[in-house]
Amino acid sequence: MLHHYLLIGLGAGLGAVARVALGKALPAIVLGIPFHILFVNILGCFALGLLIEFMALSWSASENTRHFLISGFLGGFTTFSAFALEFGLLYTKGNYISTIIYAALSFALSITFFFVGIKIIRLLITA
Repeated sequence: MLHHYLLIGLGAGLGAVARVALGKALPAIVLGIPFHILFVNILGCFALGLLIEFMALSWSASENTRHFLISGFLGGFTTFSAFALEFGLLYTKGNYISTIIYAALSFALSITFFFVGIKIIRLLITA
């Protein structure tokens, strides 16, 4: 059981490093919205959709691999605590329209791309 937690921790650390590195490569703000966090959350949800559907249909990943990739890497990569922080900062600065747009885009696009990832794997695997 301990090795599961170690794998999750290792994956989360790597995911967090990847999130920060990608965030540094992207514009921080676009149209008043924290774009780098929005993009990372969309990308992470898309990757999660791809991964879980691929594992469900074609790849019998070990429990260790699932812990490392899903709870660990993607959990560290797509942390919504970063979303909450950016949301709170926009709100406390009085940027109410940007706050609403950011929250709506974060939710709608992340969930949408989660299902797009599932659909792509279904098309590739079952076609």
